Amino acid sequence: MRLSRYFLPVLKETPAEAQIVSHRLMLRAGMIKQASAGIYSWLPLGFKVLQKIEQIVHEEQIRAGHHPMLMPTLQSADLWRESGRYDDYGQEMLRIRDRHDRDMLYTPTAEELITDIFRSYVSSYRDLPLTMYQIQWKFRDEIRPRFGVMRGREFYMKDGYNFDLTKEDALHAYNRHLVSYLRTYERMGLQAIPMRADSGPIGGDDTHEFLVLADTGESEVFYDSEITDLKFGDREIDYDDKGQCQAVLEEFTSRYARTDETHDEALFNEIPEERRRVARGIEVGQIFYFGTKYSEPLGATVQGPDGKSVPVHMGSHGIGVSRLLGAIIEASHDDNGIIWPEGVTPFHCGIVNLKQGDSEADAACEALEKALESNGLEPLYDDREERAGGKFATMDLIGLPWRITVGPRGLAKGVVELTSRRTGESEEMSPEAAVARVAEIYEVNR
Repeated sequence: MRLSRYFLPVLKETPAEAQIVSHRLMLRAGMIKQASAGIYSWLPLGFKVLQKIEQIVHEEQIRAGHHPMLMPTLQSADLWRESGRYDDYGQEMLRIRDRHDRDMLYTPTAEELITDIFRSYVSSYRDLPLTMYQIQWKFRDEIRPRFGVMRGREFYMKDGYNFDLTKEDALHAYNRHLVSYLRTYERMGLQAIPMRADSGPIGGDDTHEFLVLADTGESEVFYDSEITDLKFGDREIDYDDKGQCQAVLEEFTSRYARTDETHDEALFNEIPEERRRVARGIEVGQIFYFGTKYSEPLGATVQGPDGKSVPVHMGSHGIGVSRLLGAIIEASHDDNGIIWPEGVTPFHCGIVNLKQGDSEADAACEALEKALESNGLEPLYDDREERAGGKFATMDLIGLPWRITVGPRGLAKGVVELTSRRTGESEEMSPEAAVARVAEIYEVNR
């Protein structure tokens, strides 16, 4: 992609309304524009990252055996009256009426709707276990939307729902989700700590939140520092193997890690003092087991092996896809701008031409662009008639992990400069070697 042909409305000044780093940088980098309080338009650069995050979520959900689907953003209030939540949910629910005076609502979550789908088509235990999920826009009417996409009213979310015959099977689905989430977050360059949490209006006895440590986090968190040394890594998991999933869950949840809502000071004080940590965290996902809370009132039953009708055991599992984008920036930035992890970067590599209009420099940049594309990579070539300092500032702001700088002086020696955005380290090498190095980096990270 040529930057001269791309829509990238970067800002030199920080907008006054931006209170935290991710909001400031997303506005400055031309990723989003506020449409109204807590509601944003996603501009091309922001939308590309959103799609990268969404793709990773899809891949890991499908790897775990879950089925993608799509439900509407508007629901009938009748389903929520059946479950008893319509009046209980509170003012965060946007309630509306259509032209026929029917009560509707803009989806804040979809337990009722997915349960209605299940009860309409599934009647035998032989069709279980079953887990379906969607990635869809949601709306919760926050009283004070703030922090950009971190606490907006409209947000993009993956919500999944499992249906199982027994509590044991449903808890395996819970464990399976925890494992798949750990892999998902690591692929995005994040370490998300699973913490025992409060279930809130969704309900249920078992629930873990996944939190990324950041100074601007909305939750105070208490944890054993040993947990930050744990990595999921490249381990292969058979998601049907209950023992494997249970072992990973125990590994990542046996050490103390809780939000302020469930914090137990006595248990926390049992940890050696040098390992006790108190910090702030950003919630990026949550998993729930809630048994028959929805299946009983909504009549989601199956015929069991003994021929008797029984309500299914359920759980729900959410990842804040749009919120993740903000969380990644909060966890990965410096004074100059964003630093994207390779897994979610909007472009794999930037190309900076130090002397636009010079025939040799132009030809070398075009050759680099084509060579990177032939390796399945997507470069962003800054071909603008702009001073070098301005080009470097733009590349630093938008945070591409790697930059290749091309100028007449280097070309006279047969070299270009490859720079790491994260470390700032640069190395001179031939254009061919630079392309091979970038291609190798992304092959390793896939």
